[in-house]
Amino acid sequence: MSGKEIEKLTKIISKLPSLGTRSSRRIVLQLLKKRETLFLPLIEALQEVAANVKTCEICGNYDTVSPCSICASEKRENNLLCVVQDVADLWAMERVSFFKGKYHVLGGVLSALDGIAPEDLNIESLLCRIKKDDIKEVILALPATVDGQITSHYLVSRLKDMDVKVTTLAQGIPMGAELDYMDEGTLQLALNSRKLL
Repeated sequence: MSGKEIEKLTKIISKLPSLGTRSSRRIVLQLLKKRETLFLPLIEALQEVAANVKTCEICGNYDTVSPCSICASEKRENNLLCVVQDVADLWAMERVSFFKGKYHVLGGVLSALDGIAPEDLNIESLLCRIKKDDIKEVILALPATVDGQITSHYLVSRLKDMDVKVTTLAQGIPMGAELDYMDEGTLQLALNSRKLL
């Protein structure tokens, strides 16, 4: 039986997505076995991230500066905005290195079951950005789930009176899939095949 400190670390790690108690025990064991080469550098990296990472005041991305490097980039298209559920989806889109616009992180999707209403998401800031930044096209890159579709329909209804083209990702993203798990080719095909809503 391990000490209470090791058990505490195991419980914390087991709270991460896709990890249970057995997987977290294996991770803790590897960290302890490789204390100098893995565990101590991990602690240092975690402390640096905790101390320096900010949430972008414009899009909601994580970076060491705010506005983030994407929002501040002069090489990105300022009038093309991709709306995603969370930062993991933004990072998935960036892995493709194909999308050259900017992003807006909603912070979730509408869900009656989970009690997530429009005011719980970054929708008002999205509407303000579209007006302020003269956005010409909004790409809704939300999950192909029931909640994702409900959120898309809600956003389309809020955007219908604005002078903005609203598109969504098309072929390549299967129903029920999360963007974070898609490969680069599938994401690029979905971006290329987006359709007007």
